[in-house]
Amino acid sequence: MRSAVYIRALCSVSAAAVSLLVLSGCSPAVDVAAAGDAANPACAPMMVALPDSIGDAARRKTNSQATAAWGDPSQVILRCGVNVPGPTTDRCVSVNDVDWVIKEGEPFWTLTTYGREPATEILMDVDKISSATVLADLSAAAGKIKATRNCVGLGDVQKLPSSK
Repeated sequence: MRSAVYIRALCSVSAAAVSLLVLSGCSPAVDVAAAGDAANPACAPMMVALPDSIGDAARRKTNSQATAAWGDPSQVILRCGVNVPGPTTDRCVSVNDVDWVIKEGEPFWTLTTYGREPATEILMDVDKISSATVLADLSAAAGKIKATRNCVGLGDVQKLPSSK
């Protein structure tokens, strides 16, 4: 009789320990709003090519299609299927053959692929992670969406033929 009580108590303690371990190992998914064109099939090759980490920030689960997040708390958020940027005077940089339009904010920056449809947007905390690291680590995946145009700079504009 005594051993049956002991076994039941041991099972209860073991079940509680396993439950606690399972619950502590599961952090909630990051709440990221899906972009308007998140269901675009062109997002899929990029999403499967995303890295497991950016710098020291590990990738986390998100609750929306065509989204990703890195860091806890999130330092980088990615959304595929955002509006494609048109011609702009905003700063545009090319990293590993992927053009990015940069909008600096405090403390978050928005980086959007230029010349690729669907476009991909990255929101990042520049106080927590370097934009150079983020762009270097994500450009290979973003490059899975074919470029149809590129950024031009002042030097390119100066080379245009005159109308006469």
